[in-house]
Amino acid sequence: MNCVQVIGDATLHLGDCMAVLPTLAIADAVITDPPYGLGKKLSGGGWDSTFSTDVIVDIAPIVAAGKSVIIWGGNYYPLPPSRCWLAWVKSDAVPSVASMELAWTNLDRNSKHLLRHRNPPPDKQHPTQKPVDLMRWCLGFVEPGVVLDPFMGSGTTGVACAQSGRGFVGIEIRRDYFDIACERIDNAYRQKRMFP
Repeated sequence: MNCVQVIGDATLHLGDCMAVLPTLAIADAVITDPPYGLGKKLSGGGWDSTFSTDVIVDIAPIVAAGKSVIIWGGNYYPLPPSRCWLAWVKSDAVPSVASMELAWTNLDRNSKHLLRHRNPPPDKQHPTQKPVDLMRWCLGFVEPGVVLDPFMGSGTTGVACAQSGRGFVGIEIRRDYFDIACERIDNAYRQKRMFP
């Protein structure tokens, strides 16, 4: 099932990240938002029922895949204590969803937060899609280099990397989201070329 697309400095894999990760070199950074099993608890939150809500039990291969690591929803996983947690405070959160999200990091720095709106429905192409500027903010915490997102979804981390001039490797298991990610990342590279 593994299919690979190269778009600009981005290499996108269609496949299961647990099968693809062992074939990749260690990335300079991992910035990702894995599923953490809250679908059934978000009744009334407009959750896409076709989206997998299984918890990834073994997060260790994800942590080992990069030198610097940022995992959104890290508070739902058995990860070591961290000095640096990142928080996204949703200034427009509705009562049926969380008013903030936490990202675990392996970074030795102070915790930080960003106040930012959620994606409005026309801009949202994935049920848990993060805003591009949130992911660009995350890039500011890691050293320059190649960024890996093993749960690429609709490609937001890849778009942020294209806009920031960073290499990107993304992995997505679902063909529909993989195709959306390819289109969004390609568009980000086209815009970058238009406006150097």
